Amino acid sequence: MRAFVFPGQGAQTIGMGRALADAYPAAKAIFDEVDDALGENLSGLIWEGDIAELTLTRNAQPALMATSLAAMRALEAEGVTISAASYVAGHSLGEYSALAAAGALTVADTARLLRVRGTAMQDAVPVGVGAMAAILGLDFATVAEIAIEAAQGEVCQAANDNDPGQVVVSGHKAAVERATAIAKEKGAKRALLLPVSAPFHCSLMAPAAAVMAEALDDVEIKTPSVPLVANVEASSVTDPAAIRSLLVEQVTGSVRWRESVAYMATKGVTEVFEIGAGKALCGMVKRIDRSLTATAVGTPEDVVAVAAALKD
Repeated sequence: MRAFVFPGQGAQTIGMGRALADAYPAAKAIFDEVDDALGENLSGLIWEGDIAELTLTRNAQPALMATSLAAMRALEAEGVTISAASYVAGHSLGEYSALAAAGALTVADTARLLRVRGTAMQDAVPVGVGAMAAILGLDFATVAEIAIEAAQGEVCQAANDNDPGQVVVSGHKAAVERATAIAKEKGAKRALLLPVSAPFHCSLMAPAAAVMAEALDDVEIKTPSVPLVANVEASSVTDPAAIRSLLVEQVTGSVRWRESVAYMATKGVTEVFEIGAGKALCGMVKRIDRSLTATAVGTPEDVVAVAAALKD
């Protein structure tokens, strides 16, 4: 069994997806559709722009989705459809890419939702007030306890359970800095602040969750053709009403990626394909369960190779 997974923020690079668009008209059509939905030349920014501007949350989120969907369309052009997967999942914003790939959301609606999501998440907390830090070498339970200890009346939460040795904390900057110090005292291999513009996946994002609840109310969500393994529950869901609720909860909730991959493995998944930019999820998958194979699908060469393997 296979899972198709979709990357989140941090995977963005200038030029991502351009070779796919050049090689596959269906991939180019995705970038055109996203540009039309947003009323701007986002593809120009992705391919020839400034990395600092692309990294802005409001741009990175729809840009990464467009690149993932372009890779998916390229696979389809080579004869591999979403039905080749038993599950889809995505890391944070990648959950939207997964839903669009599985037909639960239109590409245009997904682009607009991610623009709203990115803007709302950026606006929820003034720049400099919040922070996120990666804690390496400690398990989730330990880091969750550290976050509680570090809070001291402020917000500090375990935000991303990425793999057995990588947990991200999020909250007020001073509290997150305290968490990094405590983590080092408790044996973390590394504890470093991340170059992000806001403290994602913690209670400080409540204003953004309210914005997303309103935005999602105006969008049709269909039953995905492949079950989604949701970030906040680390289990599969297909009901559109449940998906709508989980997408709101996801803004402030933890990304339970380690548990999500483990869940898919218990259901029989042996092969994971990362659809879109970068290879970060492949690394996490291999650290979560060494019995799983993980393959990145982000270039025309990747698409051809994977299509040949899956059709054998």
